[in-house]
Amino acid sequence: MKVDEIMTKKLETIEANASIYDAIERMIDKRIRSLLVKPRDENDVYGVITVRDIVFKVLAKNLNLNTTKVGEITSKPLVCIDKGVDVEYAVNLMTKFNITRVFICDGKEIMGIISLLDVMSSELIKRAREEHGA
Repeated sequence: MKVDEIMTKKLETIEANASIYDAIERMIDKRIRSLLVKPRDENDVYGVITVRDIVFKVLAKNLNLNTTKVGEITSKPLVCIDKGVDVEYAVNLMTKFNITRVFICDGKEIMGIISLLDVMSSELIKRAREEHGA
């Protein structure tokens, strides 16, 4: 199975200069675990901010949610793979780098994300189809 078959296509983004409070609000509102952080300028690259980043880098250190900026704790660069890559390869990358998500790219365009939850869900669907002869 290829990653573009199970990836999440709708990516939520946030500006690097947004506050951590804004990021938390968006994550809770959308019920998501990460946000794609837009580049600050043409010399910058996309990054990602996760719930884990916020808890360990901000909340655990008791930093101010309104003055701490997303760009201060953003993880860069993104781990990106081509849309035609096998899911198994994505899982191997997640294992190697101890990450829970990989971004799917078509050239320089970020077109989706695949997470451990996506992999787990796809495996359940695959097995259910096999059991029911679909």
